[in-house]
Amino acid sequence: MAGRGKLIAVIGDEDTCTGFLLGGIGELNKNRKPNFLVVEKDTSITEIEETFKSFLARSDIAIILINQFIAEMIRHAIDAHMQSIPAVLEIPSKEHPYDASKDSILRRAKGMFSAEDFR
Repeated sequence: MAGRGKLIAVIGDEDTCTGFLLGGIGELNKNRKPNFLVVEKDTSITEIEETFKSFLARSDIAIILINQFIAEMIRHAIDAHMQSIPAVLEIPSKEHPYDASKDSILRRAKGMFSAEDFR
């Protein structure tokens, strides 16, 4: 990976993944594993969680974007991730708006600051 940048990985519904792939984020690693997972109705929670954990273990991934409604399915795995890299960011989907109260990473970040820090 010397001289190369890090990747963004996406776990999302078809519309989300398609948008990011059209934006140029799609790539295969040396083992021919993609940096995205399209979650469909028949995608098992086990497959989502295994993909998430495989993205965490890859040294070429710096950011994991995941639709918030999918993150809810594997919340325990997301909450267990404590490292700053790869960063896990929950994003909205076309069918499911973003709800800040469900975002565990945002809750952790808010806990680091007090109201006085923003005055």
